[in-house]
Amino acid sequence: MEIATDSGPKDLDHDDDQLSSPPVHIVTEASQLPVEFLEPSPENQLIIGFDCEGVDLCRNGKLCIMQLAFPDAIYLVDAIEGGNTLMTACKPALESSYITKAIHDCKRDSEALYFQYGIKLNNVVDTQIAYSLIEEQEGKARTPDDYISFVTLLADPRYCGVSYLEKEEVRVLLRKDPKFWTYRPFTEQMVRAAADDVRFLLHIYHKMMKNLNDKSLWHLSVRGALYCRCFCVNDNEFVDWPPVPPIPDNTFDEGDLPEEEILSVLHVPPGKMGLVIGRRGATIMSVKESCNAEILMGGSKGPPDKVFIIGPVRQVRKAEALLRGRMLDIR
Repeated sequence: MEIATDSGPKDLDHDDDQLSSPPVHIVTEASQLPVEFLEPSPENQLIIGFDCEGVDLCRNGKLCIMQLAFPDAIYLVDAIEGGNTLMTACKPALESSYITKAIHDCKRDSEALYFQYGIKLNNVVDTQIAYSLIEEQEGKARTPDDYISFVTLLADPRYCGVSYLEKEEVRVLLRKDPKFWTYRPFTEQMVRAAADDVRFLLHIYHKMMKNLNDKSLWHLSVRGALYCRCFCVNDNEFVDWPPVPPIPDNTFDEGDLPEEEILSVLHVPPGKMGLVIGRRGATIMSVKESCNAEILMGGSKGPPDKVFIIGPVRQVRKAEALLRGRMLDIR
């Protein structure tokens, strides 16, 4: 079903085709999706905007909608109405290296897809990671937990220059009624909000890719792969996931070779997480400030009793040692 929608964000340059309002289709059957998406191939490689909506989106929540933005249309994949049959049909595309998925902060989306549908999200370009890499290229100091929100990214005139006031309105609705995304039929506001979360991603993607150097592009692909799997930890140590992109040959000068980047999952014994976090977060912040690595925790959504560390091998090992030392602190 196609729905015409007057999208919420304002201040658009309507001369730019990538910021126009393409038609929005609600999908309940796989046959409503483009064949080139359902059947990935090296001859028809795609770049799409991607996002998911749901109730408490994580391994234990409920994925309700999956948004796919193509240059000429947006598809809202209804995981509630289409169920396992529809999501299974989408699995080859979501796991394919022939389809690039531009997304902002992939961690929880990937976790929900993995634990609810057995889908290993692959080949993402995470605009949150890309933004940080561009800032670093420009010499700006990196600070812990300085993650740009999607609303702030949209407002940045270098990438989009769009105000997205309705996003906060939807957040207020979600706080009042967490089941907002479960209701059917879709309301006009649901369609508009879901579509607007992906409508600008292709435009942002192309802007960012022009600004990333070869080294940053490699970091982007590696960190995207590691972020996709970090909250998907289980007993198999990620053996069923595709390999992380290696350092490419003949791309960097010998003295400018990047260090291998890894994901480490640190298991925190029961009752020790308070020592890791510290009073008002002071301990974990001091570790983050001491290491050039991303340190993530599941928080209220979980997974509990685990700390995820992503970065260059030596920095990850340093963070591990500092955190283990905190767990042994008996003061």
